[in-house]
Amino acid sequence: MDALFLTAPLAVGSIAAALAALIAITDRIVNNYGEITLDINGGRKQLSLKGGQPMLFGLAEEGIFVPSACGGRGSCGACKVVVQSDIGPIMPTEVPYLSREEVEQKVRLSCQIKLKQDVSIEIPEELFNVQDFSATVTSIKDVTHDIKEVLCDLPPGREVSFLSGQYGQFEIPPYGKVRERTMRAYSISSPPGKKSELEFLIRLVPGGIVTTYVHEHLKEGDTIRLVGPFGDFSVRESGAAMICVAGGSGMAPFKSIFQDMIDRGTLQDRDIWYFFGARSLRDLFYLEWLEELDNSFETFHFIPALSEPQPEDNWQGATGLITEVLDRYLKEKISRDHPKEGYLCGSPGMLDACMAVMTANEMKSEDIFFDKFA
Repeated sequence: MDALFLTAPLAVGSIAAALAALIAITDRIVNNYGEITLDINGGRKQLSLKGGQPMLFGLAEEGIFVPSACGGRGSCGACKVVVQSDIGPIMPTEVPYLSREEVEQKVRLSCQIKLKQDVSIEIPEELFNVQDFSATVTSIKDVTHDIKEVLCDLPPGREVSFLSGQYGQFEIPPYGKVRERTMRAYSISSPPGKKSELEFLIRLVPGGIVTTYVHEHLKEGDTIRLVGPFGDFSVRESGAAMICVAGGSGMAPFKSIFQDMIDRGTLQDRDIWYFFGARSLRDLFYLEWLEELDNSFETFHFIPALSEPQPEDNWQGATGLITEVLDRYLKEKISRDHPKEGYLCGSPGMLDACMAVMTANEMKSEDIFFDKFA
């Protein structure tokens, strides 16, 4: 019996290895799709790509980077393209990320589409301007107990043009048990006027592959890969009052937006209400800068709120969930007569709750813009 129990796992392992090898050989033979042609935006660009690979990766090899917050794992729903060709039914992995309207418009997730035949797609024109950089980490600072400010310098002579509010993709190398390069998306916190550097605010997520690397392994002087810019979360030039809500590293796009407005001399041109939610005092940061803006500009109003202030915090500001504070201000302190726009950045739950509060206070859903963390 002892011999049987010792050798049976070896036999099973050998069979599994043989099956894996057979599957790999079969895949190479049966699924050898050769070269395929990928037409983009009605002939704007045509690519000859190796068949069988995911569309997202094939595009990236040719320098066209479709946004993907999860690095192509099919868990963020960001890498959407319009597919004009008939490539078969929607995959089950795509269903959770596509609305009924998107399905009708032939939207698909490029990371879930294998290139098996010639195909025509449509992508936003701005994706042709996305760049790929090897940047040097020049500064890493702790701004809270779980958020690091990471500053990256682009190679000499390289510049990037972006809108405040956009994001970039941050790639880290294999480490520990992580066997492959991994990429995640983070909002850019530096202003567009600084074209040769990009700054990110990266919060440690328990078990997060990229955030763990940044917090425990990344060092000043390291070289990392950046891809961007992406996203359409930016200020609309409408003159409406800006109702901004964030928490944690959701500070990033607003730091970029406010500094950009200061640099362009437009911060005083419209009412801005910036609500920032945190648990306790140790979760607040950039307080001096934001309070200075509040004191220096009549149109800028900074409202930090703590949901669980500690006795040692001696907190005198607003308390409660940020949605509760937002609701009170919309009802009691912010003019109902002036047009308003909502700008939100944070977790899906926080954003959904804020949108509910805003629409309940007569703000139009089409005037609420957001950057939702996956």
